[in-house]
Amino acid sequence: MALYMKAAEILEKAEAKQGALKTLVYDSKFPHIKQLFALVCETQKFSAILEEIIESTKLLKQTKLGINLAKVLVYDLLIGRGLKCGGSWKTMMMKHRARMQAVLARMKVKQKVSRNQDLLPQSVQKLVGDQLPRYVRVNTLKTTVEDAVDYLKRDGFCYLGQATRLGDLSLKRKDFVRDMLLPELLVFPPKTEFHEHFLYKAGHVILQDKASCLPAYLLNPPPGSHVIDACAAPGNKTSHLAALMENKGKLFAFDLDPKRLATMSTLLLRAGVTCQQLAHQDFLKVDPDSPQFKDVEYILLDPSCSGSGMVCLRDGVSSADQEKDQARLASLASFQLLCLNHGLKFPRLKRLVYSTCSIHSQENEEVVTACLQQNPDFRLVPLLPQWPERGLDPLTQCLRASTTKTRTHGFFVALLEKHTGAGNKRPEPALQISEPEAMPLSPTTSEKIPAASEENRPAASEEEEVEEEEEVEVVVPTPAMKRRKRIKKKKAAATVE
Repeated sequence: MALYMKAAEILEKAEAKQGALKTLVYDSKFPHIKQLFALVCETQKFSAILEEIIESTKLLKQTKLGINLAKVLVYDLLIGRGLKCGGSWKTMMMKHRARMQAVLARMKVKQKVSRNQDLLPQSVQKLVGDQLPRYVRVNTLKTTVEDAVDYLKRDGFCYLGQATRLGDLSLKRKDFVRDMLLPELLVFPPKTEFHEHFLYKAGHVILQDKASCLPAYLLNPPPGSHVIDACAAPGNKTSHLAALMENKGKLFAFDLDPKRLATMSTLLLRAGVTCQQLAHQDFLKVDPDSPQFKDVEYILLDPSCSGSGMVCLRDGVSSADQEKDQARLASLASFQLLCLNHGLKFPRLKRLVYSTCSIHSQENEEVVTACLQQNPDFRLVPLLPQWPERGLDPLTQCLRASTTKTRTHGFFVALLEKHTGAGNKRPEPALQISEPEAMPLSPTTSEKIPAASEENRPAASEEEEVEEEEEVEVVVPTPAMKRRKRIKKKKAAATVE
């Protein structure tokens, strides 16, 4: 039963975006890694079908099982090689076996197929024979790309140089290339094993999909800057930001889940990150005006999303669940827009990257469009003209990623930048003064413009306060002052006469 308990735990972590399935499996230290990995992957692949069977038979209500544990048990019972447990668990599942088999048979009849495999969506069936490359990001906090390449060559891998087109990423055996766009990314054939490799265990390389590397790469915070990773766990993007910053500056990383934060802490330690400040905190409750964040100029926002772009999570949606799925997307989009609007409130913000691992426009272009309408001081930055897949029209400045066009998981990235001078324009003076009238008067006849009271004065930076004090001393001749001056001149002339 330990196999099924561990598989259910990993599926739950994957849904919570605590890491990639393979990483979660290998980090689990389970004694039979390959068996566990196969069960988790196959269960995830058939997820929508298993959910329909479980719901139709009301299995959860009758057995009190959790949904992920029920999935792995039903998969092995009906589709896999049979249950590998005994005792009361097997007795309970066998009791419901006939009804579940009947539901599965009806599904095949309805779709006019004979094999379980044929029930899968076409996109998933295609991916079974068209696996994505293994992407490996070199961690420049601990090594260089050149040194990593040399080590891998000595380890038996064959380096083919830098790729120049997408077709170069179709690799075999132990060949590998350097990516054509991301300079610190190495590309290997699908399923190349790295979890037991020295470079991975020592934190010299990070196993990270190419699309997932885009947000930090495009934000590109310089060394010494102050940066926020708003929804940081499991930490791959955080470590990428730290590498770009050369561990110099401050990297504030927030996450609401303590378990995810603990996982991230371990990953960052292995990667040699030292500039981070981790916080178990909801990003929406972070005060943008706090003195702690007064120098934040860059934000990476990768909020919770549907995960529909992840190949291992792409399971299709049954017609019965379409309404529920739309409600979930609407809820996620609302949350994502809240996070995006909140991120743009940081007073010294220059750039913010917004990304999701979703293929739905509702979580991507629609969220960005709504945000730009509500924040006119920000605009989209055109990204990587050579990237083959763009955001949906009219947001073609953004990037999309997919298994077919970019050989990655599904992804979306937008970069928002504050307009040059936006928010820094000084108000025009109330009175326009010509050069002659701006001449200073005698101290006995000068009048000062009354300064605003401390209660009414808006908060200002030190530089702004200095400028305001200088403006207060400017003497502005008013019509009344001019009349008094003319009267004095007439009186003086009459006295002389």
